[in-house]
Amino acid sequence: MRQLLFVPLLFALSACTWVHMAPGASAVRIVSSPPGCEKRGEVEVSVKHSIAFIERNPLRVREELETLARNEAPGLGADTIHPLSDPIRGAQRWAAWRCGG
Repeated sequence: MRQLLFVPLLFALSACTWVHMAPGASAVRIVSSPPGCEKRGEVEVSVKHSIAFIERNPLRVREELETLARNEAPGLGADTIHPLSDPIRGAQRWAAWRCGG
């Protein structure tokens, strides 16, 4: 009986979001290509892409990676980020830029 309850719980957990926006991160813009502003650095962020051998929703993973990258940007003095790669196994690299707008 416990095993029957465990499976739905795993599916529910695989859809949960554990990453929350940090103060100042909501002002960080996301662009699809390099904006040509002052480059402030690069960050690599990662989240769990599977839980107990069950793959998490790829869209949810992508959203969490984006939020983590936005959270890192203010610490670099950046106001804009863009992805340097697609997410791979729950990890992604981002470039951070200061565009002043």
